[in-house]
Amino acid sequence: VMATKNGLVKKTELSAYSNPRAGGIIAIKIVEEDEVIGARVTTGEQDIFLTTRNGKSIRFKEGEIRSMGRVAAGNIGIRMEGEDEVVRMDALDEGATILTVTENGYGKRTRTEEYRSQGRGGKGILTVKITERNGPVVYAYQVSDQDQLMIITEKGKIIRLRAADISVMGRNT
Repeated sequence: VMATKNGLVKKTELSAYSNPRAGGIIAIKIVEEDEVIGARVTTGEQDIFLTTRNGKSIRFKEGEIRSMGRVAAGNIGIRMEGEDEVVRMDALDEGATILTVTENGYGKRTRTEEYRSQGRGGKGILTVKITERNGPVVYAYQVSDQDQLMIITEKGKIIRLRAADISVMGRNT
């Protein structure tokens, strides 16, 4: 499964990529002003999770994405408003939490169960309130209590911490 910053998702059988060429092969048709932001090998039964820069997220069943050939562009995964863009795509594992990090260094973890499954192509639900204080979302990632994180600031400062040390909060905070 692949996703683009403009909210498209595409599912292709892994066997379609079994004969690579020295110059590479086309994996997805990309229009101007778009780019791939994630690709995951999935089981075919997982939920897909997209998070946008303006703090919206959508969770939908992978089965809602029809399988396509390599050169197809994909289907709408999430409909966004204004200048919003997808920053992250993940294939969810139950029992994990979603770590959301904002531009000004704020972060929180939210249980995946707090994100109800919706239909593919919806507008999503609020995952973090974007304010002047915390800034837009720069990253959202599925983590477990055993994971460790390294966060690097724009000026090169590194922070290392355990995911378990980040508070688990409600979705709409």
